[in-house]
Amino acid sequence: MNTWGSKLKVSIFGESHGNGIGVVLDGIPSGLHIDEEQIRREMQRRAPGRDKLSTPRKEADEVEILSGVFDGKTSGTPICGIIRNTNTRSRDYTPNLLRPGHADFTGFQKYGAFHDYRGGGHFSGRITAPLVFAGAIAKQALAQDGITVGSHIKAIHKVAEQSFLDCELTDAFLKEISEKAFPVICDEKGEEMQKEILSAAADKNSVGGIIECAVTGLTPGLGSPFFGSVESLISSMMFSIPAVKGIEFGRGFEMCGMTGIETNDPFETDGERIYTTTNNNGGINGGITNGMPVVFSLAVKPTPSIAREQKTVDTDKIENTVIEIKGRHDPCIVQRAAVVVECAAALAILEAKLI
Repeated sequence: MNTWGSKLKVSIFGESHGNGIGVVLDGIPSGLHIDEEQIRREMQRRAPGRDKLSTPRKEADEVEILSGVFDGKTSGTPICGIIRNTNTRSRDYTPNLLRPGHADFTGFQKYGAFHDYRGGGHFSGRITAPLVFAGAIAKQALAQDGITVGSHIKAIHKVAEQSFLDCELTDAFLKEISEKAFPVICDEKGEEMQKEILSAAADKNSVGGIIECAVTGLTPGLGSPFFGSVESLISSMMFSIPAVKGIEFGRGFEMCGMTGIETNDPFETDGERIYTTTNNNGGINGGITNGMPVVFSLAVKPTPSIAREQKTVDTDKIENTVIEIKGRHDPCIVQRAAVVVECAAALAILEAKLI
């Protein structure tokens, strides 16, 4: 299925080398003012071909809104946005040679000979572009309630910077990071990370990393226990992003090496509100927001398309062979994925608010 959500339904469509890709977003209330310039800024943060750190494939990623917006405001009906593909090069792909790390084999097993293999087809990271469009609208809906979503690159390969959990998270702080071409807290660490990416590219290889995302302005009480937990909603949306292989909330796996007195978040009050003095649990207890920023991190694997010779199977001959992947690919997708994570998080949080 290509539809996510209960009250807020997100349906994506298209293939990497098809005529276009898009999304239908159903459940956005009527009367929301749509800032198309803000949508364009979000789309450009993800767009390919911007610098030497990303694929040279250039796409304008301009969204044509087909429905659901009238006179600059949402009408309450499904919003449909489409993005035309303009710079495809399908000759770089051989259908009978399975690319290691890709969904070529599983896609073939699922859909047979009808599977669109060009550029990864519907499995491609290109399909995250319409997800950004939908999430950009969700961000604007959340902003009306004072909710902000932001992210940073926490690590690239073996170079890491500090966590959001060790920072004072404000709207201005998150906005400042989002406006950077390479969204990090520490620009010096960011330069080290970029060197890691360029080094991998020069070696015909790729690297992965960690994206940390924060949601501020949330009131306590959002979400439900167990199956309706905020963690469940966010996680289900995050694993719709290609290359995401892991998620943790707050200190996450780090907690395994800590004690209860270290991981518990003590409560305090200023006479008006109750809050915690630390945020080790990432703003969620029992699946429900506690009023602190929701903070989570995602593990993003190295780009599977690398120019090195690799072992594979020829599905026409059913015999072992080798493949040397051609085409235009990112040596690291983390920097372009940061805005995708933010927009996916905005959709999950908006869904939680509407339930």
